[in-house]
Amino acid sequence: MQANYVQRLRLEFAKVGPTRFIGHLDLAKALERSLNRAHIPLAYTQGYNPRPRLQLAAALPLGFTSECELADIWLLETIEPGEAGEAMASKMAPGIELIQVGEVDLSEPALQNRVSEAIYHVTVVQPMTPQLIANMIEDFMRAESIVKERRGKEYDLRPLVHELAILDNQPAGEEIDDPHSEDLVLFMQLSMLPGKTGRPDEVLESMGIDRLAARIHRQRLILSNG
Repeated sequence: MQANYVQRLRLEFAKVGPTRFIGHLDLAKALERSLNRAHIPLAYTQGYNPRPRLQLAAALPLGFTSECELADIWLLETIEPGEAGEAMASKMAPGIELIQVGEVDLSEPALQNRVSEAIYHVTVVQPMTPQLIANMIEDFMRAESIVKERRGKEYDLRPLVHELAILDNQPAGEEIDDPHSEDLVLFMQLSMLPGKTGRPDEVLESMGIDRLAARIHRQRLILSNG
């Protein structure tokens, strides 16, 4: 069957504010509505249940914020990326902030298959000394394995954590009540390969830090060259 699209654009956007509490599917729907409001000629799948040709790179868990989300869209008509970006910017839902729009080749592999790692900045807001957190990090990184359970299946979290360190003393993400806060920020570089995804909240739990005492912000998605 002949494809009903002629162009593929890649959106980079931030997910902050109220959108941190919407899930993956609702985010896709919010993007679709925004694109329709901007009159972007979005292509749809063919068949009995047409769906927009829109592909998100990686699900962002509820409560996380991000400045690096990626989505590909396929269009019925060719449009300049800059023109598309201008049309979309003012139509995005509150909390979705468009950063840039670029064109990618139609034959490029699916985004989900190219995401290999993610970098997170995690602000620890509970009172903890730098030395205590440094000791926690050392214990975690020196462990041969850290067995966890996800969806009823056991897995080893340790090899999914490629880097873990104290970044600096500046809070990451948004909604900072006190810009002079001394809260510590952790740098996490985690695997995002299919079936081998490290989650920052599970890293915190394994270190002995309450997930609710941290703000988790995805700072970068790393794509493979494949």
